[in-house]
Amino acid sequence: MKKRSKGWVALVGMLAAMQVVLTACSSGGNNVNNAAPENGNTTGGNNGGTVTELTLWHMEEPPNRVARFKEIVDGFNAANPDIKITAQVQSWGDAYSKFPAAIQAGNGPDLLFTIPDYTTLIKELGVVQPVDDIIESLNAAHKFQASSLAPYQYEDHTWAVPVFGMVQALWYRGDLLSAAGIQPPATWNELKSAAEALTSGDKYGIALPASKSMATDQVLYSFLVTAGAKSILGGDNTVTFDNEKTVEAYQMYSDLLKFSPPDSNTYQWGEPQAQFNAGTAAMAIEKGQYLSTFEAESGRPASDLGVVPMPVADGGEAGSIYYSNGIMVLTDDAKKKEAITKFFEYLFEPETYGSFVNAEPGLFLPVTEDGGQADSFWNDPVISKYKSQVEVLIEAAGKGALFGFTDGVSSKIGKVAGPNYIAQTLEQMTSKGLSAADAVKWGQAQIEAAVK
Repeated sequence: MKKRSKGWVALVGMLAAMQVVLTACSSGGNNVNNAAPENGNTTGGNNGGTVTELTLWHMEEPPNRVARFKEIVDGFNAANPDIKITAQVQSWGDAYSKFPAAIQAGNGPDLLFTIPDYTTLIKELGVVQPVDDIIESLNAAHKFQASSLAPYQYEDHTWAVPVFGMVQALWYRGDLLSAAGIQPPATWNELKSAAEALTSGDKYGIALPASKSMATDQVLYSFLVTAGAKSILGGDNTVTFDNEKTVEAYQMYSDLLKFSPPDSNTYQWGEPQAQFNAGTAAMAIEKGQYLSTFEAESGRPASDLGVVPMPVADGGEAGSIYYSNGIMVLTDDAKKKEAITKFFEYLFEPETYGSFVNAEPGLFLPVTEDGGQADSFWNDPVISKYKSQVEVLIEAAGKGALFGFTDGVSSKIGKVAGPNYIAQTLEQMTSKGLSAADAVKWGQAQIEAAVK
């Protein structure tokens, strides 16, 4: 195991405060401090054989996700009695602060869930194994979506196996838009006009996050994409944030906040959804977690939950933020790697894979062609009820992008994401009264200083 380098120690320090709220995780589950160390390759098995033992850490804490992941792992173990995978539930809150030290001490897992920027951090430890052979085999059999693989492919290798994707889109209350005679917007101008027309009294046209948070970073980035300004930090860490299209995106967001509830500066993930389901806001921008709770929380039929791709600016491009969650391999033990290959082969078989992805229906999207066609995916009660909405999300995923991964892979993207500089730039407008142009200049300076 390699010793800690000054580079990764500094990076961990920068990211320790980063709250990665990607999937509305709740508290609970096993803590990293309780994890078993990575040792003891095999144990005695039935009939005098040996069992290859693997530890998997995932950070999907909600009970429904824990139960579904356990079901998948248990199924694999039953089908492969010479292999035993133990899934341990961790927290994204510990991922940036505690995991690196545990891994360096030899107490890390064999398999670790990840997202693109987190992979760049853990890779600094020198323990992440290339998965080129696994990807080549799986891609031949199941065909990965290119946007799911791209953020993990650099330095001539692939560093994680993507397992599900997430994408943002524009959600709208069909009942509210219909009553106002408004069509779902396809352009920025239509979006702004609709938001204004739907705002009256204590009812608002749209609910947007405007706090210093990852939620604000991500929704704002969807506007940067559709403005044509998705490349803000290159693979050589050159900052290209300050440009006319970025300014247009911030001005648009600021304009839309006039039609969002007045406490939007406190909003992160849950508040826009709550306002949307309550009928207080007619539109919101988020991922597919809106499917599961809509009927129960709104009291409206599923047909009233509408979704369209992100509206596009004049001269912009179609798209929104998209990223895949993946699994890294942290062991170089040959026997374990052979077992891991078998696990991925099992996981990506369509009937298994569809069930896995539906651990959170709508939020988790397939990253393989045949997984997106599997009966096990489409026959889920939530997915089948919202089939047309899910089809919109899947199509949008193919046009998605992620900041720091659009022009090569930035090794310092964590230093931008951790302090929420995208959201902080908006705060220069909402709290300090800067113009969009001056706020973006401020953001450029902050990002440049962060990545030096």
